[in-house]
Formats: sequence, C-alpha cells, structure tokens
Amino acid sequence: MPRPAEPPPPVPAPRPAVPEGLRVAAAYAWRVAVVALVVYGVFSLLGRVHQLALAVFLALVATAVLRPTAGLLARKLPRALAVGLTVAGSIVLVLGVLALIGETVAGQTGTLSREFRSGFDRITNLLEGPPFRLPHHTLDDFRSQLGDVFSAHRSEILSTALSGAGRVVELFTVFALAVFCSVFFIHSGERYWAWFCTELPQRFRGRTAAAGRAAWRTFTGYTHGVLLVALTNAVLVGIALTLLGVPLALPLALLEFFAAFVPLIGSPIALSVAVLVALASKGPLVAGLVLVLIVVIGQIEGHLLHPLLMSWAVRLHPVVVALAVIGGAVTAGVIGAVVAVPLIAVLWSVRLALKGTPEDPGSTGTP
Repeated sequence: MPRPAEPPPPVPAPRPAVPEGLRVAAAYAWRVAVVALVVYGVFSLLGRVHQLALAVFLALVATAVLRPTAGLLARKLPRALAVGLTVAGSIVLVLGVLALIGETVAGQTGTLSREFRSGFDRITNLLEGPPFRLPHHTLDDFRSQLGDVFSAHRSEILSTALSGAGRVVELFTVFALAVFCSVFFIHSGERYWAWFCTELPQRFRGRTAAAGRAAWRTFTGYTHGVLLVALTNAVLVGIALTLLGVPLALPLALLEFFAAFVPLIGSPIALSVAVLVALASKGPLVAGLVLVLIVVIGQIEGHLLHPLLMSWAVRLHPVVVALAVIGGAVTAGVIGAVVAVPLIAVLWSVRLALKGTPEDPGSTGTP
C-alpha cells in the first residue's frame, strides 16, 4: 500500500519591505495631516470673516446667558416682549457699569497722579538703598530715557490713537450685529435648528439633532460656568483691593472679570496689572500682598471653582485646555484664546454624541 505523500513545508511569508511600526506611523501621520489642514482652513476662513464670526459667537454667549431670564419673563408676558425687556435690560446694565467705571477713573485722576509720583519716588529710594544700591544717576538716566522714548514716539502714539477710531466703529458694528442675532436666537432659536435639521437628508437628521443638543448643552454649561468663575474672581479681587487701599479697585476688578474668560492665563495677567498699580501707588508691601492674592485666587479658581462649576459641562484635561488657549492665542490673538476652549469642548461633546448615537432617521429634536 503506497504511503500518502507528505504535504510540502509551509512557505514563509515574505517580510514586508516597510516595517510594521513605520507603516502604522505613516497611516496616523497622513490622517493627522488631513485634520491639521482642515483646522487650518477653518481658522483661515474665520480669519477672513472674523467680525462676522465674533458677532455670532457673542450672540450665542448672550443667548446662553439671557435665555433663562427671557423664559421666566415669558411665563407672564408675551414672548417677544419678554425677549425685548431681557436684551434691553442687559444692555442698560452693561452701559451703567461702564459709566460707573469711567466716572470712578475720572474722579481719581488727580489723586492717582500724585500717588504714582510719590510711589515712583519710593521705588527709587528703595533701589538706591540696600541690597540693590543702584547709583542715583543711573535712575535719573533711566527716567530721562523713558521720557525721551515717549517724546520720540508721541506722533506714533497719536496716530495709533486716531486709527483706533476705526476700531471703535468696527467694534460697534460687531456689537450691533451680535445684539440683532441674539434677539432672534433667544426668541426662536429652536425653530431655526429644527428647520435646519429638516433640510438635511433623512438618514442624517437623528445624528445631527443629537450632536446639536450635545453641543448646545456643553456650550451653555461652559458659558454659565466661566461666567460664575469670572464673577467670583472679580468680587474677590474688588474686595481685596478695596481693603488694601489700592486705587482703581473697581476697574481692576472689571479687568479681572473679563480676563477670567481666558482660562489659566487670564487671571494672572490681570492681577499682574493690579500688582503694578499697587507698587506704584502703595509701595512694595501692598504690592507683595496683592502678589499673594494672585496665588490665593489661582488656588481657589484651579482647585475649587473650575472643578465644581465646570467639570460637569467641560470634560477636558488641563493640558488640553492649556494647549487650546495657547494655540488659539497664537492663531487669532485674544479672541482665539477666548474661543478656543469652548470650541474644543463643543467638538469633543459632538464626537461623544455621534459615537453613541446610531444612524437613525428619527426625529429632528432641537438643542
């Protein structure tokens, strides 16, 4: 009986010319390059129409802040009247605060000039004494050089101030457009979103509606959270500067309020201005106390306010927040630093919503 033929030995698979690790890295690299190209294109487009994008962003912020108040008034009043009263009341409140700050600064101009002059003399005496022991003529030369710089660049400063008039017109236009859009967003934003969803193909409506709800929930939560953080920081700064006798406590508190909208770096920059004002007006001891205030408020903001007020709305690692702020500032300046974190948070929430939502041609729910 013949023996069965033995099977041929297996032929080893040829080794790929490109190592596996390099192929995986290349696959990830071109995908990252495509995403980076898309992001660059979006920011380039927004840079060309940055006034329009800024107006829409401000309108969305106003909608997130004022819509609950308009909803409460709409229980007793017609919807249109409730929206009008809410928007008009908020504008009057903002203008009133700005007028109060302007009056405060104007009323303290003479006192500030005397305090800054005496503060500069105190700083000069401090630098002349131990441990610095700077020569008196060196400080006089520095003062004269500083005056020469201002005198030499006086024309440039004047031209910059005159060109700022065009900026004022531009900001007023953006503000007016933001108010106009916010009125319609507050009144019937959900109807606009429902109309947008119905214009999409049937298979995309359910996922788009879910993504919109997640995006608006995250944006609203972030806006309310950062507003509470900024308000808390401003109140703490205002009280502390008032107790320490630092001039311009109210304007510096308002500066802290707006600076808190830039996470991580906004508050320290605003409080550094307060340190300089305290140093020039009250001396190094009060400036040191204000510097301690920077550390205390930073700890309160980082370890209490942000985790307590914003963790439920924005689930981003601090490293991601820092990279988003720096990237936004490099790309679009102060506006980019303000917009970067909510933009990243909204995109992340949309990703999670789409990941957990099946392709369902269902309803077109509104955010």
